[in-house]
Amino acid sequence: MPQARRPYRSTLREEQARATRRAVVDAARDLFVEFGWARTTIDAVAARAGVSRKTVFTSVGGKAALLKLALDWALVGDDEPVPMSERRAIAEMGRLTEPRELVARWARFVAELEERAAPLAAVLVAASDADPEAAGVHAESERNRLGGAEAFVAQLAAIDGLRTGLTPERAVAAVLVLMDPAVYRTLVREHGWTRTEYAHWIERAAGAEMLGRHDARGASKPRERR
Repeated sequence: MPQARRPYRSTLREEQARATRRAVVDAARDLFVEFGWARTTIDAVAARAGVSRKTVFTSVGGKAALLKLALDWALVGDDEPVPMSERRAIAEMGRLTEPRELVARWARFVAELEERAAPLAAVLVAASDADPEAAGVHAESERNRLGGAEAFVAQLAAIDGLRTGLTPERAVAAVLVLMDPAVYRTLVREHGWTRTEYAHWIERAAGAEMLGRHDARGASKPRERR
């Protein structure tokens, strides 16, 4: 009678495969940031990760797949199979009902996210001009970014946070500019701003554009002219 496969062996293999995958993606991330898209090769990733070229392909895939996964992990902060929409930070923001508090928390969220993801986002932009598969990854990334902006604006609107006269479409456009990775790179990487300064700038800019005359208690009524 054949022996049943022991569960711990399967679990061990899964853990080993995950560790290998993590090492490969981490190596690719570092090389992409250091050398860019064109100069990063599968052989270089394999050497940095300490695995074979075949293992890179079997554990993750080609260069576009490596860049996509590295960016996905950078956006959420780890390699857990949990989408951004189900992350704790999103859930916490979803419970906020005061517009200024929501904008402040969102600004910190964007700053934390861009600190991890902005360098790889720049690589993806360059890669999309050179590789059709990378172009597809970039298009998907932009759709996701738009979806995030729309969700934030929708929540602001739901708690009566948008200033009078500002349409959701224009608010989304403003949010997309504020959360553009290129803005982070310009302010933080090129001009030495701290992440906190960057977050405060986003908060002020978003507040001025979207909240209008909201005070700490919500929307204030326009003063009557005497």
